[in-house]
Amino acid sequence: MQQPFERRLHWLVWLTLAGTLFTAFVMIVGAWTRLVDAGLGCPDWPGCYGRLLVPDNEHFFLRHPDAPLEPFKAWVEMIHRYIASLLGLVVVSIVVVGWPLRKHSQYPWRLSLGLLVIILLQGAFGAFTVTLKLWPQVVTLHLMGGLCVLLLFLWLHLRLRHDWKGGDIKGRKINFWWVLASFILVLQLALGGWVSSNYAGIACQGFPTCNSQWWPEMDFSEGFHLTQTVGPNYLQGQLHADARTAIQVTHRLGAILLGVALLLLWRCYRDQPGMNKPLVVVLVLYALQVAIGVANVLFWLPLWLALLHTAGAIGLSVGLVWAWWQWRHGEASSKLSSTLRPAADIVPH
Repeated sequence: MQQPFERRLHWLVWLTLAGTLFTAFVMIVGAWTRLVDAGLGCPDWPGCYGRLLVPDNEHFFLRHPDAPLEPFKAWVEMIHRYIASLLGLVVVSIVVVGWPLRKHSQYPWRLSLGLLVIILLQGAFGAFTVTLKLWPQVVTLHLMGGLCVLLLFLWLHLRLRHDWKGGDIKGRKINFWWVLASFILVLQLALGGWVSSNYAGIACQGFPTCNSQWWPEMDFSEGFHLTQTVGPNYLQGQLHADARTAIQVTHRLGAILLGVALLLLWRCYRDQPGMNKPLVVVLVLYALQVAIGVANVLFWLPLWLALLHTAGAIGLSVGLVWAWWQWRHGEASSKLSSTLRPAADIVPH
């Protein structure tokens, strides 16, 4: 490797690590914004009542007389926008620093461009979240977009660190069990976003039963009606109790299904070199996330516990991606490759 390549790769490794951590922070702040009902603290976008800073009462009345100013909520919303914009600058920095390396065979240039596209889409969804008045479909997609940015940052970081250390094995091909576990996790995360965007977090009182019943009255057709009208203010939700109950119960069932998938994954790969530890970490993160979810129901969704539940979703997602990386490129993959062919013959496949 030439020295300029190594130097730029060094910076990119640290930038992607910083981006991963910063994305997690932005997501926590976004969850806080949503939980304190500040998502519409500023009724317009990208400014707040037409300004980059929260205005005074006189200016807000001239701009949006139909949307009274609540300074605390407005500042919470604007702080979220400011730090999200900083995250966008981190992505742009990665593209700029990586530009001279774009034709190098080891540099994941397309992955960097993909990250840039996703962060731009994420900004658009942030705007739609406000202009469409917290429409649940957009809010859920915005949440999933944040996770997508986080995991792209993480994957790019792992790729760059792997290249920095001289790794040249493309890794194992995608396996059915990993795809299945990942798909169920994505589905469960989407359900969690749907619970949050429809304010169904405490639709069920009590655990393991829901409202003292194992199978309460539920309205699935309304709860998962994805063509809801655009236009009403969805702050605090628009669905009736049975619809919210259906969403909450489905989320609980999804958690059980995810647990089974993760246990099967651990059972299949725990004996492979270097795989028991990552998979045990994933199971521990899953158990903690379930415990936090139960506590949220029992203690009526206190703010700190709800934020911890968001952090748990982030941790579980990162844990599964890390375990998948270890399986594809870690000790197990390296030992398998060395037994199949001499090191000198290793080529991407």
